Amino acid sequence: MVALGIFLHAVGGFAAGSFYLPLKKVREWSWESGWLVNGFFSWIIAPLVVALLTVPELFGTILSTPTAALGWTFLFGLLWGIGGLTFGLSVRYLGMSLGYGVALGFCAAFGTLVPAIYDGSIITLLTTGPGWVVLSGILVCLIGIGVCGYAGHLKESALTKEEEDKQDFHLGRGLLVAGFAGLMSACMAFAFAAGKPVAEAAAASGTAGLWVNNAVLVVVLLGGFTTNAVWCGYLLRSNGSWKDLSSKDAPLKKNYSFAALAGVTWYLQFMFYGMGSTKMGEYDFTSWTLHMSFVIMASNLWSLYLKEWKGTGRKAIGTLVFGILVIAFSTVLIGLGNYLQGAGGGH
Repeated sequence: MVALGIFLHAVGGFAAGSFYLPLKKVREWSWESGWLVNGFFSWIIAPLVVALLTVPELFGTILSTPTAALGWTFLFGLLWGIGGLTFGLSVRYLGMSLGYGVALGFCAAFGTLVPAIYDGSIITLLTTGPGWVVLSGILVCLIGIGVCGYAGHLKESALTKEEEDKQDFHLGRGLLVAGFAGLMSACMAFAFAAGKPVAEAAAASGTAGLWVNNAVLVVVLLGGFTTNAVWCGYLLRSNGSWKDLSSKDAPLKKNYSFAALAGVTWYLQFMFYGMGSTKMGEYDFTSWTLHMSFVIMASNLWSLYLKEWKGTGRKAIGTLVFGILVIAFSTVLIGLGNYLQGAGGGH
């Protein structure tokens, strides 16, 4: 059972760590054009199709939920969408290995701290042994981010101006948006909490426990899509790039196909993460740790395959690998602290 859970988390992590790859195949389109099409499939089409297949009377279930609950779920999805948007930008400016590592590092740190501050459990973190383990994990995570940032500096120094422009590599800008992405991504936890009435309504309609959150995701990701659609729409209009979507100078079939593939691949992380967590039993506390670790591993394997760090020297690559390992270790500490707290270690 646990082995199956680990396998499902590996599949989800691989999907999350790979989704940006098809977007690199999009040609003759601006970034906003590819991102908008990707978002339409990842935040509208895929969750809707999966929910229709797994949740009986989906729309009736959603509409039967109190308006306030739907509103808060949508709002937190809207805010989380800002995190999704800036995550895409961080990968654009930092590359897959550094972008994923730094953004996910901030996500792990803020994803633990922000909900704790909001619900008052930060006091528990500050006054218990398990809490200090979690805080130690956050500190280690920030150290890992710093190491990755230094690796980015080494890369920036090694790249020629031509190579830097070709890769669209911008260290300072990338670190800024990656930090903001991690902060806003914490809103996903609030979205699921606000969406509990939706999940309960889905369960009442006969939805299997494995799939109840699929109904919640329809509402959350609609909010996320709204944020991204507004920003991409602004860029499409101001840059005149709306012409990309019908331009005869671009390989339209390939571009739409790759952007759609990226979107569906991105959504699969949620589906497999939810399935994997139900199979972990008493080890479910490791789910987030496993997911993030597999994402980091997948993104770095792709980074090596794409030769993003070619020509930057052994020191830069070694520093990056060390920083990524530190971030991965921090997620283990955070997961361990949460387990100890749940097991009563904070008493």
